[in-house]
Order: sequence, then structure tokens, then C-alpha cells
Amino acid sequence: MKSLVLNSFLVVALMLSLSSCSPNATEDNIAKPELIQQYAYSADEMELADLINEYRISRGLNALEVVNHVSYKSEEHNVYMIAKKEVNHDLFEQRSHNIIAVLGAVKVNENVAYNFATPSSALNAWLNSPGHKANIEGAFTHFGISIRVDSLTGKKYYTNIFLKK
Repeated sequence: MKSLVLNSFLVVALMLSLSSCSPNATEDNIAKPELIQQYAYSADEMELADLINEYRISRGLNALEVVNHVSYKSEEHNVYMIAKKEVNHDLFEQRSHNIIAVLGAVKVNENVAYNFATPSSALNAWLNSPGHKANIEGAFTHFGISIRVDSLTGKKYYTNIFLKK
């Protein structure tokens, strides 16, 4: 009796394991993240993008192309930080993987800031930080910008994501 139950269990287990790894399963069945094509930039966001590019050009570096999808991912992170009431790089790996999957990036880095009144003051703070400055001066081709205000405190949150295609 025990061997009949054991044999039945083994047959069921074998059938389940064979059916779960179907040879017909392809990457086409896995949903690719959606490309966000529209993003409404504020005057501050455009100013910060321009300031970063002006700085890069003054150092003999290429200007970066603003990508709406990356600005959208930056905005998502600002909304997250506002909800948590803290500046962080939480979930950066997910943002990075999304940008790699959607845009074909080979490198993704991020700068965040908090409570700077103007885009130029946020940029100056980044330029005075070796890690943030390295991102601004890095071998990147594209970027995204988001600045969001916490409606409860009036404080601004900044996220700037850089990528190389």
C-alpha cells in the first residue's frame, strides 16, 4: 500500500515538473516593461537639465539627451521618497533594470537631492559631492530629471537618472 501511494506521488510530481517547464515558453511570453513616451516637464526640471548640460559642455563633455521614460522613472522615485519622507536610493535596482529592458541601456546611475530651493543650488550641491559629480561628468548619453514638491512640507525632492546606451 505504501509503495502504491509513493509511486502515485512520484508520477504526479513528475507530471507537474514536466508541465511547468514547457518548451513552448519563450521570452515573448514575458511582458516587456512599457515605454513611457509622454512627460510634462516643469520649468525647474528644464532648467536643471539645461544647467547639467551647460556644465558638461564647459568640461568638454557631450550634452545628454533628455528621455521622457527616464524622467518618468525619476518622478516615480520622487513620489516614493515623498511618501516615505526620506531621501534614498531605494528600489534603484528595479529602476535600473526597467531602463535597461526598455531602452537598452548598458549603464545606469542616479543622483537624488532634497530641500534645495532652486535647480542651481541642487546642481551645486551635487558638484560638491565626489560621487554625484562623477555621475554628472560620467560617460553617459542620456538622462532624466524630476523635481517634485512635498505638498505637506513644501520641500523639493530631486531625482536625476543617467544612462549610457
